[in-house]
Amino acid sequence: MSKVKLKSRHLWVAADLAAEAFGEVSHVYGVYYPQPHALILAPVDDPIFPTLHKTEQLFLKNRSIAGDKSISLEEILIDHDLDEMDRDLTFMHQTGLRMLHIIL
Repeated sequence: MSKVKLKSRHLWVAADLAAEAFGEVSHVYGVYYPQPHALILAPVDDPIFPTLHKTEQLFLKNRSIAGDKSISLEEILIDHDLDEMDRDLTFMHQTGLRMLHIIL
């Protein structure tokens, strides 16, 4: 079972991974790069990330009591004509680095 999934046009992130990557913030910076199909997310309290990428703020919604999180990806999916099918997603996360790199 993957810790990152596309479910009903939302990015779902397991509680432990969300806590490690984003901490306690309610919004993340996000940027999508079409060529590698990469969505990169970082918490809004990261001062460097938005200076390196052209980002937008995305709402990080609580999905369960356990702490699972979700982010609506509807706009990204539509704008880039991406597959909307529910599925596990490939992701990269380095321990200690508050960022998540996801392949859509």
